[in-house]
Amino acid sequence: MTYEERLNELLEELSFFEDWTEKYEYIISLGRKLPPMEDRFRQENNLIQGCQSRVWLGTELIDGKMTLSADSDSVITKGLIALFIRLLSGLTPEEIVRADLGRIDETGLKEHLAPTRANALNSMTGQIKKAAAEAVRP
Repeated sequence: MTYEERLNELLEELSFFEDWTEKYEYIISLGRKLPPMEDRFRQENNLIQGCQSRVWLGTELIDGKMTLSADSDSVITKGLIALFIRLLSGLTPEEIVRADLGRIDETGLKEHLAPTRANALNSMTGQIKKAAAEAVRP
């Protein structure tokens, strides 16, 4: 499934919820479903800078595709990073570099998050894009 297909599926799922309390509960549930992060990724250099809570992002290139894993000490932030994993993990680095992550704003998340959490979204996208760009370089 392409990034656009994944994003459209997510937008459709979020549209089923009546209010933002239900959407937050759904996002938190996505975080709870994340598989445990391997200890080798839970290192200082994998912390996403600019996030108020601690968020680790692990990236690996396996068979030409980026595999993302993450964890956080905050349930909402863990849910937010789970959204990115759902949208991007398993794509090629080139697909991630080309992905219009600004379209995530169509979820309405930024308008309903505290400013520090909205900034965390930008930090998450920045670190994911950087890892993908580094994987593209020879």
